[in-house]
Amino acid sequence: QVQLVESGGGLVQAGGSLRLSCAASGRTFSSYTMGWFRQAPGKERKFVAAISWSGGSTYYADSVKGRFTISRDNAKNTVYLQMNSLKPEDTAVYYCAAKSSTVVAGLYDYWGQGTQVTVSL
Repeated sequence: QVQLVESGGGLVQAGGSLRLSCAASGRTFSSYTMGWFRQAPGKERKFVAAISWSGGSTYYADSVKGRFTISRDNAKNTVYLQMNSLKPEDTAVYYCAAKSSTVVAGLYDYWGQGTQVTVSL
């Protein structure tokens, strides 16, 4: 069982930056593929970014490429999402997720409770 707790959300003006953190419990964190997803009001949850267990491979949705960076620190059982040049359309609840499979696509096994990110004009 893995428990995930996100933090770092908040209100920021367009063009600003935020860094989200996701702290994971469990001794096997370093073996998990980690992802970030987001859900805007009235919309489906969508993939944002993912990172392989080693951190050697990263994947991004087209909408955030060049602006967001996912990283992880396996010694701290934490995954991060650095978000720069934020836009109002980035406003959403951001969720951290984990899976034991090395395949980035598809279902994730564990989810955090989410953290709200609001980008104002």
